[in-house]
Amino acid sequence: MVRAYAPASTGNVSLGFDLLGAALKPIDGSLLGDEVEVYASEQFDIEVKGHFAHKLPSDPKQNILYHCHQHFVSKLSERQKGLVPCAMVLYKNLPIGSGLGSSASSVVAALHGLNSFYGDPFNADEMLLMMGELEGQISGSVHYDNVAPCYLGGLVLMAEQAQRIAIQLPVFEEWYWVVCYSGIKVSTSEARKILPQQVSLKNTLTFGRQLGVFVHALHTGDRQLAASVMHDVIAEPYRKALLPGFDEARQFAGDNQALAFGISGSGPTVFAVCDNLESAQRINQWLSEHYIQNNDGFSHICQLDPQGSTATRV
Repeated sequence: MVRAYAPASTGNVSLGFDLLGAALKPIDGSLLGDEVEVYASEQFDIEVKGHFAHKLPSDPKQNILYHCHQHFVSKLSERQKGLVPCAMVLYKNLPIGSGLGSSASSVVAALHGLNSFYGDPFNADEMLLMMGELEGQISGSVHYDNVAPCYLGGLVLMAEQAQRIAIQLPVFEEWYWVVCYSGIKVSTSEARKILPQQVSLKNTLTFGRQLGVFVHALHTGDRQLAASVMHDVIAEPYRKALLPGFDEARQFAGDNQALAFGISGSGPTVFAVCDNLESAQRINQWLSEHYIQNNDGFSHICQLDPQGSTATRV
């Protein structure tokens, strides 16, 4: 049996709409991501467990694991014949529509687990292509800002070139990332519909400048410069209307030395970046008390996960 784990991720990282993503790892050692078991079986089957299992469709053919298996086996059958059948168990630990790469985590864990189970026939770029395709079936468009960091780990820039899907960037290891899920659901497709179809020339230039400066600052180790451009001019002005309490949360984070504050992916999860644990703890406590809307919500102090997804034979 193979057990695969894929961490939560934050897409966009404010300044990099659809082009930046980062894998997250709680500093307390808890797992923040989905797990998938793949084991030999006489026939294919799917079982779903975990805290958010009840949020998924009851029909196995509507489960993303079913589509992952179908797609993977189809690709692998082109290379190998007589495949040993398998069954899969999904431990759904991430909430759906949370802005934490929930679907990406399931896709990455499923495909990484299948690839390991069948002897790693596909390389990293081939895997990323498959992951992007499967993620696109859920969100309505192929994009890699969650699957790439979830799979590769760290902070990732989407290159989307034929021979290079994603590029891992340098990171500031001492930064703390407070991520708070409010408990409500915001679907990626809904969050995209609220955005304008065209972006002004001014905002386009700002977006390009910020992304270029940010990547430069990472490579030169300039933390202050990197933090200064972590502001979303593309999506946040529109999407924050979907997030109750967003402006108040941003104000508190800014008043308590957060380097940056923004929407994780499509929301409703928000994130604050801090360069000291004390500020991160204060912001984490406040978000836990004021931003969370129901019992499904949670808040974690994280750092970036350098490893990404893992697959272990049990």
